[in-house]
Amino acid sequence: MSGLIMRFPKGKAKALTLSYDDGVEQDIRLMDIMDKNGLKGTFNLNSGLFAPEGTTYPEGAFHRRLTARQATETYAASGHEVAVHGLTHPFLERLPENLAMWELLKDRENLENQFHTIIRGMAYPFGTYSDATVDCLRKAGLAYGRTVISSHSFDLPGDWLRLEATCHHNDPELMGLAKKFVEETPLWGSWMFYLWGHSYEFEVNVNWNVIEEFAAFTGGHDDIWYATNIQIYDYVQAWQRLEFSVDGRQVHNPTATELYFQEMGEKGEVHRISPGGYLES
Repeated sequence: MSGLIMRFPKGKAKALTLSYDDGVEQDIRLMDIMDKNGLKGTFNLNSGLFAPEGTTYPEGAFHRRLTARQATETYAASGHEVAVHGLTHPFLERLPENLAMWELLKDRENLENQFHTIIRGMAYPFGTYSDATVDCLRKAGLAYGRTVISSHSFDLPGDWLRLEATCHHNDPELMGLAKKFVEETPLWGSWMFYLWGHSYEFEVNVNWNVIEEFAAFTGGHDDIWYATNIQIYDYVQAWQRLEFSVDGRQVHNPTATELYFQEMGEKGEVHRISPGGYLES
């Protein structure tokens, strides 16, 4: 075996994931749209900014944060990922390192205790960061950090701690990119479509139809893996741990993940290797 390409679970060449910030009431409607169309994603929460129980918002208020109880009811056992967004949504790069670390670690600790899971993902508040901020994420045990940079591509991340999205949902290129992603098949690599935003923006802009159209168009395809951010990260990391012989004819999977790869070429054979498995051609 030589000239190998990573494939996602079941040999799929494409993965799609969403990432939405702040933990607001509109996430409930967004999640319903996602679930109806089989989409998966990650919700980035500020555990220090949950609304107090009994909070009522004035008419016309769009940024309506969930209470801690509502957040638990909404995201726990939903099949979607919960991730760090900073305890109080600060500009992390403007803080001394100890305070930036507190914002990350305390938010992570709170969310882990609330949702009874290990939290390893993150989205930068305001999308801003510095090299020192990235180092803080690494020290805090976070696996990835999503920026607000739009790549307008489907390339897998080169740096997961400076993770770029394909685009924001208000991007005028959204459906053009979605059409390319759905209708074409990558031959020489694997694609990831990464969409981000804030669900309250659909209410502000009176355009829930944007995400409804996107979800209906991209959902339900057998050749797309619908996954959370951390699921894609973990799969890619596991795949990179595959051990190949010098001539590429032998491969060992030392991980606990079922992995897939394809021989290069339009009709290249797809191979499955089980956890702890060994293949020889």
